[in-house]
Amino acid sequence: MDQLTNKNGVEKVQLLPAIDDNYGGVEVELKERMDSDVFLARLKASMLEWTLQGKRGVWIKLPIDLVNLVESTVKMLVVQEKNGILRGSGIWKIPTGIVEEAEEISEGAVREVKEETGIDAEFVEILAFRQWHKAFFRKSDLFFVCMMRPSSFDIQIQESEIEAAKWIPLEEFAAQPSAQKQGSLMRYIYDLQSSVPERKLMHPVAIFHIMQFHTRLPAFGTSLTFAQEDETEGV
Repeated sequence: MDQLTNKNGVEKVQLLPAIDDNYGGVEVELKERMDSDVFLARLKASMLEWTLQGKRGVWIKLPIDLVNLVESTVKMLVVQEKNGILRGSGIWKIPTGIVEEAEEISEGAVREVKEETGIDAEFVEILAFRQWHKAFFRKSDLFFVCMMRPSSFDIQIQESEIEAAKWIPLEEFAAQPSAQKQGSLMRYIYDLQSSVPERKLMHPVAIFHIMQFHTRLPAFGTSLTFAQEDETEGV
């Protein structure tokens, strides 16, 4: 099958050329150049068709000179906040959150992404963290950057906190002034995102995102908060 048609027989989007493998999946080998937007549209249409067919996996082979097609499919999940210092700034940032009492960082990351965007995601690993002293209640703030594997992609924002949310290409995120400033946190996140090895592109459409995560001192204290000066740890 080379293309999808609607009930009136009108051609819609041409599918990527594929052959069945021995394991219930399909193999796609691309050799000819094509526009990245065309590739993305054909990939989405193909994934839909293969899912309907019950295919168990998709293997896409690309020569190195078609690497631009991979780059066009790599996106990150971003939000605009309704409250706080970024309210009304138009800045797109990645979801953030605060761990709850006795909550693991991995659990908090999954929960916050779901709450803010409606996206189901699996925690993969911590990529980096930074420490900020005397941030909240004169305590140190540990800020974690986590790799997540999404299992859904339809966004439903948290109306009380989030103004908007969407998937965007890395280049669009990097084009923001806040991400271009050397030494800024958003620039660091972009550089980190861009340097992730190909083995971590865990979704067939190569969509993944990095999430920022905070651990702050709530009223009851937390083991991840450290005392400053004469203050008692965890108070």
